[in-house]
Amino acid sequence: MVTHVPAETSGDERGALLSFVEAQRGAIRRSLIGLTEEQAASRPSASELSLSGLLKHVAEGELNWLRMAQQRPSETSRTEETWADSFRLVGEETAEGMLGFWDGVVAEVEKFIRSVPSLDDTFPLPEAPWFPKEGRVSMRWLLLHLVEEHARHAGHADIIRESLDGRTAFELVAEAGGYADQS
Repeated sequence: MVTHVPAETSGDERGALLSFVEAQRGAIRRSLIGLTEEQAASRPSASELSLSGLLKHVAEGELNWLRMAQQRPSETSRTEETWADSFRLVGEETAEGMLGFWDGVVAEVEKFIRSVPSLDDTFPLPEAPWFPKEGRVSMRWLLLHLVEEHARHAGHADIIRESLDGRTAFELVAEAGGYADQS
């Protein structure tokens, strides 16, 4: 059972890139199918990662990249002291609430990307040791980076989910698509 990213309308590079970002978002979302809050927050390996923590991290990360592209401050920026909280739910946060938050971010990203005059438009990167001094990246780069980042974490999510209950990404794709058991 594979997922298929639909072909873009001829010449619709934005649509194609947004579809690939969405395909990776879907992999992360599906990793949470049927889990309780406790299961989603559990860490079944030596890693500190949990499915709900990954969900929060990608949602906040996507918002942060959007705000950089918009050249606005992010509502979810972190300090060294609060960095770990971007990988775990705190207080009254829930996986369902985080999915809703991410849905809002996704809608905002789509609207923003569709509104920029060109994918060649650039924005400055913040000062950080891992970015080039006075670096700039394009909107195209942003979308490709979201594919890369979400795919990395979708792989983490696959391993965590399979460690929790043995369910594979293929089974979750089938369930989400309403297909018969493909195992």
